[in-house]
Amino acid sequence: MFRRLTPWRRAGTPVLATAAAAALIATGQPANAAPAEPDPRAPVNRAFERAADEFQVPRDLLVAVGYGETHLDGHGGEPSHAGGYGVMHLVSNPESRTLEKAAALTGEPAADLRKDTAANILGGAAVLRSYADELGLDAADRRDADAWYPVVARYGGADDERTARLYADTVYDFLEDGFSALTPAGERVTVRPRETEPELGRYAEVRPLGASSEAGVLSSDYPPARWVAAHSSNYTSGRSSSITHVVVHVTQGSYAGSISWFQNPSSNVSAHYVIRSSDGEVTQMVRDRDTAWHARSGNPYSIGLEHEGYVDNPSWFTDAMYRSSAALTRHLCDRYGIPKDRSHIVGHVEVPGNDHTDPGPNWNWTYYMQLVRDGDATAPVQLNFTSYSTLRSGSTGAQVKAAQQLLNDRGFDAGAVDGVFGSGTESAVRAFQRSRSLTADGVVGARTWTALLSAGTKPLLKRGSSGADVERLQRSLTAALGRTVGIDGAFGPNTETAVRDYQSSRGLTVDGIVGSGTWGALQAGR
Repeated sequence: MFRRLTPWRRAGTPVLATAAAAALIATGQPANAAPAEPDPRAPVNRAFERAADEFQVPRDLLVAVGYGETHLDGHGGEPSHAGGYGVMHLVSNPESRTLEKAAALTGEPAADLRKDTAANILGGAAVLRSYADELGLDAADRRDADAWYPVVARYGGADDERTARLYADTVYDFLEDGFSALTPAGERVTVRPRETEPELGRYAEVRPLGASSEAGVLSSDYPPARWVAAHSSNYTSGRSSSITHVVVHVTQGSYAGSISWFQNPSSNVSAHYVIRSSDGEVTQMVRDRDTAWHARSGNPYSIGLEHEGYVDNPSWFTDAMYRSSAALTRHLCDRYGIPKDRSHIVGHVEVPGNDHTDPGPNWNWTYYMQLVRDGDATAPVQLNFTSYSTLRSGSTGAQVKAAQQLLNDRGFDAGAVDGVFGSGTESAVRAFQRSRSLTADGVVGARTWTALLSAGTKPLLKRGSSGADVERLQRSLTAALGRTVGIDGAFGPNTETAVRDYQSSRGLTVDGIVGSGTWGALQAGR
């Protein structure tokens, strides 16, 4: 039976209660041991720990829910497409009122829950705990992250049970795989990989979206896609014009949340396809022959592609997403005779009569259009990433390809650019490292990445500069600082801040201008 929680605090008391129990559970520290002194430089980590303790929600589960919703970015209190706010995506719309529920449970004003990250995280924990109480989780259950699966499924807010399961499966995938995320302020929040065996409860009888044994779940327009119909009140049957354009959107929300929103009859919005960030999975929600409501004046003649994420956070725009979306766009162009150019493949912001800004400056149009035109076989190697992983013998994937291409470009023979870190690549890395007076260990870590990515000429760059050299600088700073620096080829205020941070941390003149001294430090792997 549901037991209403006591409001978290009275007005005028400190915003966060003292952390203890959740951290002790996670670390096995004796209950009577003195807690570690909180790190004042890690406010988001402290907020998760204290919210987990206050409402007895497993800390890593709480973080995984927030990461799946927003990549731990509160977006300055601006709402998502569904009226969700903050890191935990507390929602206020006609169908869902988790923001108001959080206010009642915590005593926090709604305004604080929208904009204050610590309060928002606490509000998310309170809502999760209230659902756990309604479902009858006792103290032992609450310590076991696997017991929370039905609670997480409900938190997603989907009426359709398949979509609710998709939401919960995503959260548990994050728990299984682990992740490390940077907040907008540069604080790192980590969840370590673990084995999970979630207790599905009634969702054990719900077929996952796209299950091959379920009739009608695959798209008839684009066979690789799942088929999940948008609500019939959110699009128009048929078309009044032939299909001549593809419109690129960003969801301003999560993949599962966007699917759920298009199923909601009060949303009055839809798109033909939704593409997931992590792996490029595609779900179709409106048939090509019908008119989705996604671009106002452009609706009659276009097909809308929504990409999971937020315009202001480039971490969502993965290589898997670009490639999957480009393959879909290529298919649509071939099927409907749409020219593969930027006059016919456009962003939402470019459609007449619209007030949206997506896909925004973080969307790499150059790379995307190369993929659309050429396909994977002849597409250039991707060099832009939101972070650069440590690579060593045995590593594989897109970042290995990037390192191989950069080594070859600088005359260090890494062999075929095949994404496999073998002996030839290792030898090339060692030779490059020796040439830059780096430790020649054959491992591509932060210093080697910085030197590789920055190699080349040393043009003077400052606020207002643009072009390929600015992209090269932004890639280098991302590796050197260990945080995402938007790679868009435009030297704006965020890039200037990153330059100043780099100069300050390396003992250089801090002027925000990239001259020979700053280039020299980068190219030396400092």
